[in-house]
Amino acid sequence: MSDSSWESPGPEPQLAELVGQWDYSTLPANVRLGRECFLETRGVVGPIKTTRDPALVIGDRTRILSGGWGGSMTIEDPGMVEIGDDSVLIGVQIMCSELVRIGARVLVSYNTVIADSDFHPRDPDLRRSDAISGAPLGEWFGYAPRYSAPVMIEDDVTIGINTLILKGTKIGRGATVLAGSVVTADVASGASVQGNPARQVEP
Repeated sequence: MSDSSWESPGPEPQLAELVGQWDYSTLPANVRLGRECFLETRGVVGPIKTTRDPALVIGDRTRILSGGWGGSMTIEDPGMVEIGDDSVLIGVQIMCSELVRIGARVLVSYNTVIADSDFHPRDPDLRRSDAISGAPLGEWFGYAPRYSAPVMIEDDVTIGINTLILKGTKIGRGATVLAGSVVTADVASGASVQGNPARQVEP
């Protein structure tokens, strides 16, 4: 015999965060969320190290999922990340030191990395010095200069699994970046690209 008054008790408390049921008000004050956003876990946002306000802007109805791959956003000072309305990011890692802008209705698939900086010098000696300075038990004496350039992803772009998008690149409206690509140069609107480095292919 059924009881029509019975209601599901919802997820166990320890599982609540895994299904997006956590307190969004615990996000840093410099994060702006649009209407009806869904952030699957607290871990998909942060660490936010920038003092810029806003540092992160997420558009209406945008969904950011960990996808079990530990996607996250690291925003260093004075960086800023903007994500437009109705976009979906699944297991994406964003590494920002200046500006990463993602448009509306963009789909970014699992294990994609978007980085607007190398986050280390190319010179081997300077890179070794950075590693020593940044080590948890090392002596902090600062980092060598880092070079960054904005990443711009326009509206209606689709980005496949395991893609790497590097600093100073622009992906034009409606473009498709196929799985496993490394984007080192601009992608034309409506184009399909593939490979390392990514080059235009027939759709």
